[in-house]
Amino acid sequence: MKIYLINLARRPDRLEAMQQQGTRLGLAFDRIEAVDARATTPSAQLFAPNGPLGEIPRGDQCCTLSHILAWRAFLSGGDSHAAVLEDDVLLSSGAQALLRDAAWIPAGIDVVKLEHYGPQDQSVLLSDIREVPGGFRLGRLRSRHTGAAAYILTRRAAELLLAVTRFTLPVDHLLFNPNNSPLFARLSPWQLLPAVARQQDFIGEKSDIEGTRLGMRQLTPAYLRRELVRFGYDLKLLPHQLALMAGGRAKLVRLKF
Repeated sequence: MKIYLINLARRPDRLEAMQQQGTRLGLAFDRIEAVDARATTPSAQLFAPNGPLGEIPRGDQCCTLSHILAWRAFLSGGDSHAAVLEDDVLLSSGAQALLRDAAWIPAGIDVVKLEHYGPQDQSVLLSDIREVPGGFRLGRLRSRHTGAAAYILTRRAAELLLAVTRFTLPVDHLLFNPNNSPLFARLSPWQLLPAVARQQDFIGEKSDIEGTRLGMRQLTPAYLRRELVRFGYDLKLLPHQLALMAGGRAKLVRLKF
């Protein structure tokens, strides 16, 4: 299984830090040069002007384009699975065995989220929790858990993603947000427990695309409308999620890294 590392040309420092992690863990990365929001204006034909979460900021559009490059590189080879990493992710020692090959992933699982994204005390709703080799568990995601800094996908999942002709969501919401992703049910992503990856965002350093989002977060009528729409999407699946919990088929699990 190849590991595709998305890295901006202007961030050789991050590439070096990732290579140091790779050396420590005995892992090799195939670098994918990230699409730089400072130098690229994404095609309006590929990204809808308005989606479930409102306009997709340019930085998030370029991030999505970078992941598309990784999916294409994966499908150009013959592997059954690929791992995709962003260059601001920290890997635990547990990542060593999991990223060498995909034999530990049960058949029929097309996407595995390897990271813990969000607050330290965050919990996600999971069902069908099962043991996998190495002392880890997998649970099927039943609630939103965004972030796309570390995941594994099959050829089927990459083909589904590359079949999208116009994106209405950033890549992490498309993969890991059941509230509004049109592909979530078909991808049916699973969460690794404990996580073996954590973005620098939650350790100290901010993402390079953070600056492209600031203007959209100012307290304006448009911002308030967008947040109300997001809240409505969050409520959409709540009855189903409560039913899963009441029937003992899913439970909230606190994430760890």
